Amino acid sequence: MASHFPLPASRYSSFIKSEAKRLGFLSCGISKAGFLEEDAPRLEKWLKQNQHGKMDYMADYFDKRLDPTLLVDGAKSVISLLLNYYPSQLQNDDSYKISKYAYGKDYHNVIRKKVIKLLKSIKREIGEVDGRAFVDFAPVMEKSWAAKSGLGWIGKNGNLITKQVGSFYFVAELIVDLDLEYDYATTDHCGSCTACIDACPTQAIVAPYVVDGSKCISYFTIELKENIPAEMKGKLDDWMFGCDVCQDVCPWNKFSKPHSDPLFSPYPELLSYTKKEWEEITEETFAKVFTNSPLKRPQLEGLKRTMLFLKE
Repeated sequence: MASHFPLPASRYSSFIKSEAKRLGFLSCGISKAGFLEEDAPRLEKWLKQNQHGKMDYMADYFDKRLDPTLLVDGAKSVISLLLNYYPSQLQNDDSYKISKYAYGKDYHNVIRKKVIKLLKSIKREIGEVDGRAFVDFAPVMEKSWAAKSGLGWIGKNGNLITKQVGSFYFVAELIVDLDLEYDYATTDHCGSCTACIDACPTQAIVAPYVVDGSKCISYFTIELKENIPAEMKGKLDDWMFGCDVCQDVCPWNKFSKPHSDPLFSPYPELLSYTKKEWEEITEETFAKVFTNSPLKRPQLEGLKRTMLFLKE
């Protein structure tokens, strides 16, 4: 466990940020690990109102979700990292829609490897620092930590938004037992804009800054294992996997720039497939073409279920 290092915390923080940039991260911010006091009542209310739907895992590890010191022994700092996924090309117009984050390889493995490389660099430069990398699956309030460390603000659509680059990026954390120099939260720049609320096809943004996950298109097309509720007929806007509507209409995303990571390069078939080709794809072709794709999560069976629902 890290205890005493000879250089000031500011030097270590500067090194970590420059190393994160070298590894291809869009930006890096650092917060003091501790209990997320403001998030606790919001999360509790969200769960009590069943806005997590069938995502039972969201109710697990409530205390750990709010306090990384319960998740990682000796945790002192939360290093938040952003990785751009905005594509340079979009899908064919005559296609079932797929969220842009799923155009290339599964991001979990891509980002995790980068975060682990960052931890190795920290150990090499600073000493025996203990830490754990977190990418999406663990009970960590990723967007809250990123906002706390100044990387953006959580918008009315529930996404982390940054003035310079919008919101088309992944968020990951590295929690370490090292005292560092900490960043400050930025201000909210949503203003009076309600573009995301007005555009949501299923009215999932039930109030500014409150997203009912059980009404979100991403929930119906990825998370929900049961049949999509009949009342959603005609409301899914041809989305087969995920949904980008609230991000596409956000004015700050006019500043999004295409990523340069080859691992996130779109599968050519994903961009070119028509609705007919998606409907006719076989298990064999799907397994062969979409190796290591996020589309493997609902599996072809789940995608076909959604296609059928969209056609009916």
